[in-house]
Amino acid sequence: MYYFCTYFDHGYLSRGLALYWSLRQHCRAFQLWILCMDRACYEALSKMGLADVHLITLEEFEEGDEQLQRAKKERTLVEYYFTCTPSLPLFILDRYIAVDLITYLDADLFFFSDPAQIYDEIATSSVAIVAHRYAPKLLWLEKFGIYNVGWLSFRRDANALACLRWWRERCLEWCYDRCEDGRFADQKYLDQWPSLFDNVLVLHHKGANLGPYNLANYNVGRSGDRIWVDEQPLVFFHFHALKQITGWLYDSRLANYAVRPSRAVRRGIYAPYIRALLNVTQAEVINTIRSSEDATVIRRLLRLCRGVIMRSHIFVIDGCVVQ
Repeated sequence: MYYFCTYFDHGYLSRGLALYWSLRQHCRAFQLWILCMDRACYEALSKMGLADVHLITLEEFEEGDEQLQRAKKERTLVEYYFTCTPSLPLFILDRYIAVDLITYLDADLFFFSDPAQIYDEIATSSVAIVAHRYAPKLLWLEKFGIYNVGWLSFRRDANALACLRWWRERCLEWCYDRCEDGRFADQKYLDQWPSLFDNVLVLHHKGANLGPYNLANYNVGRSGDRIWVDEQPLVFFHFHALKQITGWLYDSRLANYAVRPSRAVRRGIYAPYIRALLNVTQAEVINTIRSSEDATVIRRLLRLCRGVIMRSHIFVIDGCVVQ
């Protein structure tokens, strides 16, 4: 059994659901805790009754945590979200004794194969983190952090708990969306973990945390229904910076990272994720219509479904046609 946690608000609902469904497809047995950062998110997920999911309201999460509530008053919404990151794994470890290893996932991750191979690498490590592994031309981005917050695993032991508590204290002190004095949001603090704490593993699997910032390092290919990163299968991709322009038109933002996506990247990685987002969005709109007579909403649904059902839609990424 694998234990995961994540958080998102209603604006990120489609990504969070795409993450969930990718876990359902590729993970044998798991439990996922979702911290709902607003009421709309919680109500939408509650109606879905997702299997193996535990919902946490923001009110429940904040209750009795005066330090977190004080920080909330001093920060922007996104900065407060960053501030919450270390508190979420602690919240779960404090309340669910059966959880021996909790893994935090960013909501914009998407799985392409079984994460068992990542857990095999983690083995008995107390903490597992993954580097950005920036492409050579992007090494200047290390000012935002050598390691990425996308995947973080913490075992229920003294080393991991000390790391989590230290990280939480730092984020409560300072967690802003800017680079300042060697800090950036909740992420730059991770640079210190391998030297400050024992039994911290930096994951080496090339298929873990593939993303726009490191795509240029690898030969990404497609064989059958699998995507390969050099000689290793893609486990999960971090769809950092992906932006929906309109309808089913998306900008991968890969051009910002000096990456021209190959056919394998466009059709094997981005197209499945965009389809997943569209499927989730379509279902969400249907649920909205069931509780509303609004003709405008109905027209929007019909426009959305026309391309999906007739398979006449075209995905465009950085000017390249995906399908």
